[in-house]
Amino acid sequence: MEASKVVNNAVQNGSSSDGLPPNPLTGSPSKKSLVRHPSLVKTKMSSISVEPRLSVEGHETKFIPILRSGAWADIGSRSRMEDVYVCVDNFMHDYGVNNFNEEPNAFYGVFDGHGGKHAADFACNHLPRFIVKDEDFPREIERAVASAFLQTDTAFAEACSLNAALASGTTVLAALVVGSSLIVANAGDCRAVLCRRGKAIEMSRDHKPGCALEKKRIESSGGYVYDGYLNGQLNVARALGDWHMEGLKGSSSGGPLSAEPEFMRARLTEEDEFLIIGCDGIWDVFMSQNAVDFARRRLQEHNDPVICSKDLVDEALKRKSGDNLAVVVVCFKRQPPPNLVVPRSRVHRSISAEGLKELQSCLDSVET
Repeated sequence: MEASKVVNNAVQNGSSSDGLPPNPLTGSPSKKSLVRHPSLVKTKMSSISVEPRLSVEGHETKFIPILRSGAWADIGSRSRMEDVYVCVDNFMHDYGVNNFNEEPNAFYGVFDGHGGKHAADFACNHLPRFIVKDEDFPREIERAVASAFLQTDTAFAEACSLNAALASGTTVLAALVVGSSLIVANAGDCRAVLCRRGKAIEMSRDHKPGCALEKKRIESSGGYVYDGYLNGQLNVARALGDWHMEGLKGSSSGGPLSAEPEFMRARLTEEDEFLIIGCDGIWDVFMSQNAVDFARRRLQEHNDPVICSKDLVDEALKRKSGDNLAVVVVCFKRQPPPNLVVPRSRVHRSISAEGLKELQSCLDSVET
C-alpha cells in the first residue's frame, strides 16, 4: 500500500474488480435533483438532528488552521476490503466552487462498508459532489450536508435497482473544516475525536441499535432491536444503502434504518491540535483518549499525519482488531503538538520542623 495522500483511496487502493457502481445521475439530471433531498425542502433546520455544539469563549483573535492530512487503510484479518476514505485539503477548489474566500476549507470522510464495498465506493464518490452542488452550500452547511447524505442514499437505491449485484450498505462519517469551524456529520459507528491540548473530545456518537436514543427512534419507526441487532439483521442503527434488506428502508416513515446524519460542531482554537476519524475497526481496540495519546506521541516524534495514520493502523493490528481498518489524521498546525508540562503540586507538611527534630531526638535516644 502506498502512503502518499490522494483525494480518494478508491483510486489509490483499487475499487472492486468490476469497477465503481454506475452513476444513475448521468444524462442531464434536473437541477432540483442535485440540490436538496425532497424530505428537506420544507424542513426547518431545527428538525434535523444536531448534537450540542462545542465552543470556546473568550478568544479575541480568530484561529486560522493550517491543514495537513494523511490516511491509511488495511484489510486486516478480513477476506475482503470494504473500508474507504477520502482526504481533500482544498475542498472548494478541487470540486469547482467559485467565489469562495481564501479561508481554509476541507473535506474528510471514512466509509465502512458491509455486505460488499459498492455502497462505500458510491458514497465516497458522490457525497462530496452532492454537498457542493446544493444551493445552500456553504451558506447553510449542516442543511446541505444532511441533504447530501439523503441524496446519496436515494441515488444508490436507484443504482441498485439497475444492478442488483451492487446491494450493500455503508456507515459514513464526514468532517468539514470551513474557516475555523469544524463540522462533523455521522451516520453509523465510525468516530471522530478531536485533540484539544492533549484531551480527547468526541465529535460523534456511535449509532448502535442498543443505544437508548437509537432504540427509541428505531421502535418509533416500526423496527425492533434483537440481541443488539437492528431487526435482528444489522449491528448499526444508521447507514446508507441496505435497500435490499427487508423491513429496514422504504416505508412511508422512512424505516428504522436511517441515513440521516447527526452533527457536532466546534470552533477551532489555538488549543486544537489534530483530529482523528476512523472506522470502527480502529475504535474496537482504541479508547478515544488512548488513540489521542498514541497519535500525539507519534506526531511529536515525526510530525507527519500520513505516518501517524499508518502508526494507528499498525497498532490496531497489533492489538488484534478483527475488522478492516481505515483512519484519517488531520493536523491544524505546522508544528507538532507541544509537550505538556504538568505543574508539580506543592508538598504539604503534616509535621513542623520542630516536631521533626523532636522525633529525631527520640529515635536517636532509642538507638543508643
